[in-house]
Amino acid sequence: MMTESFPVSRPSGCPFDPAPEYAGYRRSEVPAKVSTPAGVDAYVISRYDDVRTLLRDSRLSSRLAPSDHVVPDADLDREVESGSILQVDGAAHKRLRRMLATEFAVKRMEALRPRVAAMVDERIDGLLAAGGPVDLVREFALPIPSLVICELLGVPYADRDEFQERSALLVRVDGWTEETQRASDDLNQYILGLVLAKQANREDDILSRLITRGEELGTPLTVEELVTVGVTLLIAGHETTANMIALSTLALLRNPDQLDLLRADPSQVPAAVEELLRYLSVVHFGLFREVTDELTVGPSTIDAGEYLIAALSSANRDETVFPDPDRLDVERDAAAHVAFGFGPHQCIGQQLARLELQEVFTRLFARIPTLRLAVPFDEIDYRENTLVYGVAALPVTWDAPI
Repeated sequence: MMTESFPVSRPSGCPFDPAPEYAGYRRSEVPAKVSTPAGVDAYVISRYDDVRTLLRDSRLSSRLAPSDHVVPDADLDREVESGSILQVDGAAHKRLRRMLATEFAVKRMEALRPRVAAMVDERIDGLLAAGGPVDLVREFALPIPSLVICELLGVPYADRDEFQERSALLVRVDGWTEETQRASDDLNQYILGLVLAKQANREDDILSRLITRGEELGTPLTVEELVTVGVTLLIAGHETTANMIALSTLALLRNPDQLDLLRADPSQVPAAVEELLRYLSVVHFGLFREVTDELTVGPSTIDAGEYLIAALSSANRDETVFPDPDRLDVERDAAAHVAFGFGPHQCIGQQLARLELQEVFTRLFARIPTLRLAVPFDEIDYRENTLVYGVAALPVTWDAPI
């Protein structure tokens, strides 16, 4: 019997929905086994309860990059970089997580809210001064999280073009090329220079505090670990949120009844952000895991050495948890979604992402109430071949004030 291929495309004409195959997978008691672009077969874990259960199971290893399964001929035997919080397991992961947890605690993130709000307002001021049409990705969605993560890491914002260009290459799933390798080497060298500067002159930023905290705890992070952490935070800190800002804006413009609810009652924005995270699931290929000891999923036994894909977008559309899941409903209680993953590797920066999204959608439509697409909806291009789903550009315009 031929194994079917792992679904990598969203349905034509429905850019907000996950691959249609997932609905069929969820109806089956037995997890689907698929062939992947990486050249190995893997079980797709598609149900919400199963995804949550397995992502906290210590019999799954995260040593593979989260989306290795969609990278053609990925090297699944390569050594995990020291300091890779996304891929190390066990005690090594707990150590890194503890070191970083303070930086992204709810209280610290809330203290950032006035500064993030000011950044959002500054970008909106710029939009209004320039007048439409503009590309909301380039002029708004990308600059905001880039500004925030630059300030947090102590990266000069003037260098944003350099790291944005390189990170854009590193989140593609076309396979590892010489160009990708150069981008990776260049970004690592850039962060290395930053780390060495912070070691010599501590400032009020995450990298400096990690250096100091490690020394105080007697478990200092090595230069290699600091570089890997810095690169990870720099890429993850702006790629995911930037795509969520642009794609969420498009989803709200496409669902004006839901947008009207937010305009009428901005206090609903935090709940709406959770629903948008659930509905869009921008980490759209799921999370790749290796089984280290035999486990069961439903009636199926999965052996050590086999692979699983925790399909986050499918879990977030599980009709047994989220009624009418294919409908955007900003009044829904979607707080239990798994858009940030689940278990010990759940996204450490999720509170920062929430904060940025909340401030954007509290302000954007209030200050530019006539915001609308400047091109037909069916002319929008999507970033389907990247680890984080989004739009390549979002041309928008609005009515000039009278």
